[in-house]
Amino acid sequence: MENNTGFLDYLWREHRGKFIGVTLGVIFGLLTAIWGFGKALFIGFCVAVGYIIGRRLDQGRGWEDLWRRFFGNRW
Repeated sequence: MENNTGFLDYLWREHRGKFIGVTLGVIFGLLTAIWGFGKALFIGFCVAVGYIIGRRLDQGRGWEDLWRRFFGNRW
């Protein structure tokens, strides 16, 4: 590992789950220290919802399927 890019690449390839977990933990800790637990939790919730919507769109699923899942066939 010659430089930081090589080290980060190694971490991503060999320890992806731990790397993501630690990174998210540090971010959540900073948000909690800056804005408080409630606001940090709300930001985390918004990020999770955005991730779920983005993942579904990447998989080729449309908005209609997502809408039905949350609201049923009311519309």
